[in-house]
Amino acid sequence: MTSGSRPVRVDALLSQVLAKHGVQKQVERMSLLALWPEVVGEQLAAVTRVRGVDESTLLVEVRSSAWIMELSLMKDRFLDRVNARLEEAPIDRIVFVLAETT
Repeated sequence: MTSGSRPVRVDALLSQVLAKHGVQKQVERMSLLALWPEVVGEQLAAVTRVRGVDESTLLVEVRSSAWIMELSLMKDRFLDRVNARLEEAPIDRIVFVLAETT
């Protein structure tokens, strides 16, 4: 695709399309699925998994209720770390839920 006669970078075009359709912030927030282990560290990543992002709420599955209690005490620290990674789409809250077992 070109603008006049000059080529347009795909990332710039994609950013414009996402912004136009109002989903740019949500796409940026979804990057947390991959970033979570980096944010919380290896030990906590082993007992947690990002389930998804609902608007500005990060949903995190946790292996046990004991871990949910422990992580809830550190929620503000995780929120700060998460938001430091997001440029323009901050997360307002983190919700820890018990992981379903099969």
